[in-house]
Amino acid sequence: MIFRFCLYGFLKNQRYFAPFWILAFLEKDLTYAMIGLLIGFREISIAVLEIPTGAIADSVGRRGAMILSHVAYVIAFIMFGLASSVPILFVAMFAFAIGEAFRTGTHKAIIFAWLKSQGREREKTHIYGITRSWSQMGSALSVVLAAGLVIWLEEYTVIFWISAIPAALNILNFLSYPKSLDFSGDKKPQRENAMRMLWRATLQCFTSPRLRRPITESMGFEGIYGASKDYLQPLIQSAALALPLLVTWEATQRTAVLIAVIYAVLYLLGSFASRYAGPFSMRFENEEKAAMSLWLAYAATFGILLVGTITSWTGLAIFSFVVLAVMQNLWRPILISRVADEASDEAMATVLSVESQAKSIGIAIIAPVLGITVDLMPPDYRFAPIALLGIAIAFVALAASALPPRSASAE
Repeated sequence: MIFRFCLYGFLKNQRYFAPFWILAFLEKDLTYAMIGLLIGFREISIAVLEIPTGAIADSVGRRGAMILSHVAYVIAFIMFGLASSVPILFVAMFAFAIGEAFRTGTHKAIIFAWLKSQGREREKTHIYGITRSWSQMGSALSVVLAAGLVIWLEEYTVIFWISAIPAALNILNFLSYPKSLDFSGDKKPQRENAMRMLWRATLQCFTSPRLRRPITESMGFEGIYGASKDYLQPLIQSAALALPLLVTWEATQRTAVLIAVIYAVLYLLGSFASRYAGPFSMRFENEEKAAMSLWLAYAATFGILLVGTITSWTGLAIFSFVVLAVMQNLWRPILISRVADEASDEAMATVLSVESQAKSIGIAIIAPVLGITVDLMPPDYRFAPIALLGIAIAFVALAASALPPRSASAE
């Protein structure tokens, strides 16, 4: 099963458009503000859909939810390839959001259910880190393949079409999962219990201080990272045009080469970080302290990014984004393990979907704000707001961590 879990992550991350997402939208004459609105719309859609889809997965079967997710992905990728207007892009984003909503939380619940059935619950961080590392290796391969396509064809649209193929292949992978992983108990829950389960699990997230804290942290950490990470692409494009290399090549081709190199390194380092998230967390007294150490590193890295964005040191800004990606791949397994430790098994997919929804809300709020401020800033300081907001969020999280969580009885 671990092989099939890893194969899922590897195929899921064959998203050939991912390293060129912002550049593909800029090629369609979108502003940064409109791109931010598209990202915000996607995340709001995910937030609206995520808890109900988690409850559906817990109630009517997790494998079916994953298959539906990837059918939605295939539709979204085809529509992105066909899109010639902003309304069609919004429809494609909504289809993509459906895929994300049915996927997030659900597959992690499948992994944790299998670990419990094998008596290996204590390995949650380690096993999830391994599967996530394969996802990152899939991303590393995908960026090389995508760059080759862009260099060959000198345009970005084709990478959306090609991304539909591995999404379809993952459906076949899900069909090989044992039916016993569809539900948490020995028998299928009644459908009429779906909303009851949804309410109990959601209430648990807000009434349990030990669940509320990591979910709130996810909103900040994942929110600023998810909203800002793709701004690495125009920075790489700027660096590619400034380098005295491959001067006979078109700008798109030169950008593709540099993106392939930097993103491949980023994904390989992210794979390494995910694989060793378990050993990393074991260096600390508990996973909460491991998370706080990452918040400190997060603040420092955004500080370095600020220096890179207000000076001519574009390479320093690019380096900062790579480090942020590595830290996010350490953070994610630790956070998921913290949430899973506090969630009941029968509502696991729903609780994990609530966590993912918090992340989506964070991105939905931050992405349009960043897009608008990037458009309004002078060109030489265009990306400074990203760093400033990252520093502010990190310091708020560190200040909050100094306060012990209140007990439920005190509220």
